[in-house]
Amino acid sequence: MALTSLRRAGRSEMTRAPRRERREAAAMAECLSEITNTAGPVDAKEELLGECESIWKQMEECQSKLMLLGTETLLQSDAKLSLLMLRWKALTVDSHQWQVRNPEIISTNPDALLELGKEELQKVKNDLEMVLSAVRSKNKQLEEDLKREQQWYEEQKQMLDTLNKIEEEANIQVEQPSTKSLKVREFNELKSKILKLKTHKKKLLSALGEFLSEHFPLPEKDENIENKNPSSEKVVELITLQDILEMLINKLMTTPHEPYITINESFWPPYIELLLRCGMALRHPKDPNRMRLQAFHK
Repeated sequence: MALTSLRRAGRSEMTRAPRRERREAAAMAECLSEITNTAGPVDAKEELLGECESIWKQMEECQSKLMLLGTETLLQSDAKLSLLMLRWKALTVDSHQWQVRNPEIISTNPDALLELGKEELQKVKNDLEMVLSAVRSKNKQLEEDLKREQQWYEEQKQMLDTLNKIEEEANIQVEQPSTKSLKVREFNELKSKILKLKTHKKKLLSALGEFLSEHFPLPEKDENIENKNPSSEKVVELITLQDILEMLINKLMTTPHEPYITINESFWPPYIELLLRCGMALRHPKDPNRMRLQAFHK
């Protein structure tokens, strides 16, 4: 069994060179068939056919010699080593042949060479056109992909800008409520204080009115008429001490630069004297008919 495999391996290694010749002959035959289809000269065709027939005869002779070549009887232990050595020798010979071999010219006929060159150039042209078409198609696909990627990038950029604006607005809204709530709280506290002051003011005015009406009432009408000149026809209605004090207070608060009020007939003179003696009111230094409230708050 090992001997049979060794014989087969030897034959396969020894027949590599004829196989190359066979491939060259087949290629030459193919070229010849292509040239035959064209309008080449008859002499070139006959010359190529003769060369192919001679190469084919040489191949047949080599094949017959290889078939008759025998192998020595080897032991079972040396079969594998001999097979490897035989392969090594065949590869060495093959490598040496390829190194020393010069490229052979198929034919020296210029017409045949011209036809073969045209055929090769046409093949190269067709291959290059196919490559160019594939490259253009690939470039077109890449351009479409680039446009889609650019569109996607613009959409993502717009989305990012929108999200940044929303985030900024949210941050502003988060900061504003704290400020607004503080202002609202302060305003509510101030409003509550004002309401308390107004309520306290009403209570004070009410208590003051009760105190003044009880201890400093207006004179009775009969007494007021007797004190007046009997010849006077018109009787002036007097105002209370509380009304006088309110007038003085309001004048001082509304126009602090001009706090004086004018004394008219409706002011009962004892009330005026009472306010002046107690130091609650002051007369105008130039006009005795005008007086003002004492500025207790200064």
